[in-house]
Amino acid sequence: MPAASESSHMGHPDFRVRGRVFATLGYPDKGWGMVKLTPEEQQEFVREYPEFFVPVKGAWGRQGCTNVRLDAADEETLGRAITIAWQNAARRAAPLP
Repeated sequence: MPAASESSHMGHPDFRVRGRVFATLGYPDKGWGMVKLTPEEQQEFVREYPEFFVPVKGAWGRQGCTNVRLDAADEETLGRAITIAWQNAARRAAPLP
């Protein structure tokens, strides 16, 4: 994914595009990850794949942050969610110099 980098946020590995987090690993524990979707995208993934996508609790979840059960998610579906999260973050990130 162009301009993506790995970093750390609150003690968890994260993935960013030009400084904006679009995914993390290890939240709420090592078996889970998180992707930042829009609330509408989140609803779609949770409806279609309730066995591995759940909204993050609280305000972050209402904004679209979505937990992913990593051992249950298939590669194609997880890849699609990560790509969408990256695209969302890239649109909101500062342009390249």
